[in-house]
Amino acid sequence: MTGGTNGKQALFRQLPSVDALLQLQAGRALQESYGRMLATEGLRLALAQVREAIYAEAAKQSFTNQEIIETAGTLLSALIAPTLTPVINASGVIVHTNLGRAPLSAAAQAAMQDVAGGYSTLEYELEAGERGSRSTHANHLLSRLTGAEAAMVVNNNAAAVLLMLSGLCHGREVIISRGQLVEIGGGFRIPDVLAQSGARLVEVGTTNRTHLADYERALTENTAAILVAHHSNYKIIGFTSEPSLGELAEMARSRHVALFFDQGSGAMLDVVPFGLEPEPTVIEGLEAGADLVAFSGDKLLGGPQAGLLVGKSWAIEKLQRHPLARAVRADKLALAALAATLTHYLRDEALQEIPVWQMIARPLDEIANTASEWAAWLVQAGVKASVVDGRSQVGGGSLPGTSLATKLLALDYENADPLAARLRLADDPVIGRIKDGRVLLDPRTVLPGQGDTLLRTIRTVCVDS
Repeated sequence: MTGGTNGKQALFRQLPSVDALLQLQAGRALQESYGRMLATEGLRLALAQVREAIYAEAAKQSFTNQEIIETAGTLLSALIAPTLTPVINASGVIVHTNLGRAPLSAAAQAAMQDVAGGYSTLEYELEAGERGSRSTHANHLLSRLTGAEAAMVVNNNAAAVLLMLSGLCHGREVIISRGQLVEIGGGFRIPDVLAQSGARLVEVGTTNRTHLADYERALTENTAAILVAHHSNYKIIGFTSEPSLGELAEMARSRHVALFFDQGSGAMLDVVPFGLEPEPTVIEGLEAGADLVAFSGDKLLGGPQAGLLVGKSWAIEKLQRHPLARAVRADKLALAALAATLTHYLRDEALQEIPVWQMIARPLDEIANTASEWAAWLVQAGVKASVVDGRSQVGGGSLPGTSLATKLLALDYENADPLAARLRLADDPVIGRIKDGRVLLDPRTVLPGQGDTLLRTIRTVCVDS
């Protein structure tokens, strides 16, 4: 180490310029790998690190140009490394918002690939040879599936609700129960959306009890709609009551106001046969009399991120002409994947083809067999593993307070937090959960074909490292 002001100055004088480093063979190779702009940035960052080390008197007596260029390469590799990467979801949360919500079916993935690499008929009519509408690609499938008069696709359900209120209620009143003034992930709050839309919020009832008469008393000549927000990510129990959607629809029709239902989850199938509590479906919302139903594409529908609106043609047609519609429209990849997903329902193959429903419908004995096979393999490889009972969550702000029985692979190690961190940071990241001091992994949410990779990662983390 060289100390003192004179020693530091001598080390600073030894530092080469960025241009000189770029002229070296290693510098030219760095440019070939990253381009001149990034190579220049990387060398500047590497030289800055050396200067900091000199200031801290932590630099070596001598350093080579090769070392500086190698440091630049390491920094650039980290700089441009993708941050959106695949993981193995062994958390047991089926619709995991932080992990991308619903995984797509093979057909939906193929549909996206078909239109991603070239041109497509996004807004082009082949028969007429002229401009068409992107609304044709999924809207007719939505109408056929739900029985709605019309349908519309935007980029997510928050946008669907905002467009619905902006386009149909701006400057007028919207009545909602205090028990439905919800906040979902990311601080998205129904009252804030209403304010942004230009509609005026009229709250009725109390948190736990709202009666039909509360809505009736709140109706005025300036009332545009009643909004019902489904309890998708919370549950109120005990001394509670609220009118049914059908009762509200009958009252709304008699008073000539619209009824909007923010269903949220996009459920098209009955979840009760799989041991879950009842969840109102999109179709049930329409049958009850809602003028518009809004829901997500990437929750229980099992498709891509999208906001879907189905209902009366007068409402959809007005929303399609609204200026906000263009700002929140869905892109070609989402439309392609959505059309493929909806086709699964129309073909009555959702349980077999859509991953979310495959996971929900997966038999417990099949999960138990998988967990036992994994545990046996890992024990033989020297890993402390066992099988325990557990519960899987639907997630994604759907079906709060209800879960599915499952079998979990338990890694019986002390210091579960560091073990879970090593699994997350592995070459093939594994996301589990920690309970009672153990790392727990749920086979239900591990996709077909990922089991071998999961086991190799666990063995590497627990034995080989």
